[in-house]
Amino acid sequence: MNEYDYIIIGAGASGLLLADAMLNDSFFDQKRILLLDKNPKNKNDRTWCFWEESNGQFEEIIYKRWNSIHFQGKDVLKRTDIKPYSYKMIRSIDFYNHYLGRIKESSNITFVQEAMVDLNESATEVTVKTTNNTYSSKYIFNSLFDYKMATKQKKYPVLQQHFVGWVIKTDKPVFNASEVTYMDFSIPQKGNTRFMYVLPYSNDTALIEYTLFSEQLLPKGEYEAAIKEYIVDRFQCNTYEIIEKEAGSIPMTAYDFREHHTKRIRYIGTAGGWAKPSTGYTLMSTANKIPKLIEHIKLGEPLQKMKLKNKFWFYDMLFLDVLHHNNGNGHAIFESIFKSIKPQLVFKFLDENTSLKEDIIYINACPKTPFIKALLRRLF
Repeated sequence: MNEYDYIIIGAGASGLLLADAMLNDSFFDQKRILLLDKNPKNKNDRTWCFWEESNGQFEEIIYKRWNSIHFQGKDVLKRTDIKPYSYKMIRSIDFYNHYLGRIKESSNITFVQEAMVDLNESATEVTVKTTNNTYSSKYIFNSLFDYKMATKQKKYPVLQQHFVGWVIKTDKPVFNASEVTYMDFSIPQKGNTRFMYVLPYSNDTALIEYTLFSEQLLPKGEYEAAIKEYIVDRFQCNTYEIIEKEAGSIPMTAYDFREHHTKRIRYIGTAGGWAKPSTGYTLMSTANKIPKLIEHIKLGEPLQKMKLKNKFWFYDMLFLDVLHHNNGNGHAIFESIFKSIKPQLVFKFLDENTSLKEDIIYINACPKTPFIKALLRRLF
């Protein structure tokens, strides 16, 4: 029997968190739910990081946490305690094992490893065709993202947070295991917004990422050459073993994806515009939106009627306009912010929890001219 009440396409962060939320809500106890993904989800293929004031929903699977961050630019160097926040890291393999384990024990949610090849909506249902089967459902939640979803329009620029990372083990202790290098802009910018990001697991093991906020990807060799150079220059280390590699690209856009939603199909996660536009951070943004989606589903309203836009969308839009207009000046924006205010306020603002007074303090820490020009371009 291939008929379901709900089908979730993609067992990444948004798909698994939505399935788990349904599992924990009695409203869905008698509903048949299908979770589809083309992969078995048995590899550590990414890392999720976020900051949090206290213990949260992911405590069981936190791999590492830090209470201090390092920020560096051309004119600023800060090493600072971030309490009451902690910066936390989750390995994807632990995330998959935890949530898929709970789902596989449930009686009404089925995980199937198949790739979707087609999706068709009628007045009464949606049909999902995979490589092996055809399934039907009243409602579909699709987390599969394609950049064409955003780049077909020109109203909002589409940048990418793109990166390559190496987990390395050195032959001597070179890392400060208690401190995250959140952004190091001391590296050559080359006309873009480029920084290094370091998560030390111990004093001889760390994840080092070369990250850009820009429109175009680089050749793989350019990322890796930058990582090699940084290891030598920053840590005076020539001998190390590469334990793991990762790479990724996350959209940074104020485009809200609403034209893709329908009465019976809702795009979620990155495909639904849930990545924080100004940073690319996705996990906590997704975790905060899932309860709102659950409540909307329970109301029985058409899926496209759910709205998530707020004042922070406007702030993000202006920031991305500035970054798109002069991508090589991104470092100056972040340096101005971290030079002027404490990281705790930065985190609170990026969490979209600040008051209007705090918004003004944050905005006042940014360079004025590029943002005023961006606002005027939007108005006129």
